[in-house]
Amino acid sequence: MEEKEFYNFVEETKSIVLAAVRKYLSGNYYCYIDDVVQETYLRAYRAIEKNGLKMDKSLNNWLYTIAKNESIRMVEKLKREEAKVLKAQESFTKKHRRNKFDEEIIEMKNIISGLPEKYKTIFELLVYGYSESQIAEKLDIRQGTVKSRIHRGRELISRTSKMMGLNYEYQ
Repeated sequence: MEEKEFYNFVEETKSIVLAAVRKYLSGNYYCYIDDVVQETYLRAYRAIEKNGLKMDKSLNNWLYTIAKNESIRMVEKLKREEAKVLKAQESFTKKHRRNKFDEEIIEMKNIISGLPEKYKTIFELLVYGYSESQIAEKLDIRQGTVKSRIHRGRELISRTSKMMGLNYEYQ
């Protein structure tokens, strides 16, 4: 097919191709109209080169079908790409949150390890899930003493974290 022939073919059929693309290409993907139209005519050109051009009414239907299929293919491709991007963003966000959480845990461990022994022991047992009454029993002290050491230990943690530029406030 000569260049002039193909140009005339495009001019005669572009309204059909554009109608199919507008119908099947989602509105948020309209920026890809040129790509879909180009791919439609590329497929049509290859088929015409292979089989020859028959100018009849079925040509319009054939071209409409190619444009429809290319539009659907493009939408599916773009949705897959969007899904990949969302998955990557979620992965990054989770990793970033996890790293930040891990850093906070390390900082908190450092702060607790710097407490005086009588507070540090109680907080370590709290971390392991012991209740106040279990801690009192384990350390052979009264439960009121455990409560007051937790309270004073929290105050120390708050002060220390503020000095370090962190903000671990306890209610």
